[in-house]
Amino acid sequence: MSSQRPFKILGIQQIAIGGPSKEKLKTLWVDMLGLEVTGNFVSERENVDEDICAMGAGPFKVEVDLMQPLDPEKKPAVHATPLNHVGLWVDDLPKAVEWLSANGVRFAPGGIRRGAAGFDITFLHPKGNEEFPIGGEGVLVELVQAPAEVVEAFAKLATS
Repeated sequence: MSSQRPFKILGIQQIAIGGPSKEKLKTLWVDMLGLEVTGNFVSERENVDEDICAMGAGPFKVEVDLMQPLDPEKKPAVHATPLNHVGLWVDDLPKAVEWLSANGVRFAPGGIRRGAAGFDITFLHPKGNEEFPIGGEGVLVELVQAPAEVVEAFAKLATS
């Protein structure tokens, strides 16, 4: 491993759950468990129609994305794995990508870009390859740039 890790993973930012119908997902997560729908994101490129829900509040709020494919025959197949991905807050996304890449972590295509909730994001590939042998071992992991108030809240929590 090269040098000391120049970033911190702060906590869970989101979980994303896929299915053939987000209405069935909403029955559980919104109607039964009481999560609030805070937004919607539709992307043909990512083949997704998702409702963005929230649990908790403030900097410790966790996003729960309920996703269905726009076209069940196309990829990415957001409904094929019910737990689609886990999103992690990171304090410095560009440094994390640089360091992780230098240490053999494989990233999914797309690079750093604006995500559905408005934060910069990138994805670790679920499988390693010859060039980048470290992957998510079957799990897609999203790294999400934490806004300043989240970084500060986690720093305060760590010192209390």
